[in-house]
Amino acid sequence: MMTTSTRKFISPLVQLVIAILITALVIGATKAIGRSPHSDYQTPQWAVAIHLLTVVPALFLGAYVIFARKGDALHKMLGKIWAALMLITAIDSFWIRDITGHIGPIHIFSVVTLISLPLAIYQIRRGNIEGHRRAMRGTFIGLCAAGMFALTPGRMLGHLIFG
Repeated sequence: MMTTSTRKFISPLVQLVIAILITALVIGATKAIGRSPHSDYQTPQWAVAIHLLTVVPALFLGAYVIFARKGDALHKMLGKIWAALMLITAIDSFWIRDITGHIGPIHIFSVVTLISLPLAIYQIRRGNIEGHRRAMRGTFIGLCAAGMFALTPGRMLGHLIFG
């Protein structure tokens, strides 16, 4: 019989393993459908614009929602807006590719987001506040981590900001 603490650890671990597997399959599929190593794929400017227009407010709104009072009407409304921004950000990220025209390991965060948001909604509808809290915090931490990776040298956002 599994203890509660074991289940708390396994659930995020299972989500991460599933996200890595899905991301690996998507990376493999994009490579298999004909993109050469020297692809002429260009990330559409609209994808970058949508990404920045959703991810920047999501960063600040998410921080507010995580640290503000929970359970009231304002928390629920802002949480829904944040989740919508994150959903748009995650889906849009698949148009933002590396220089070879493929998605990369940073897209694991997008897949995790696409798994975690429905899980968080499911948890809160079941009345599992702790499960909801873990899924939402994990998604927010993933947002922050992806942002840090996006700012590294050689990445588009790092180049846009730091030159």
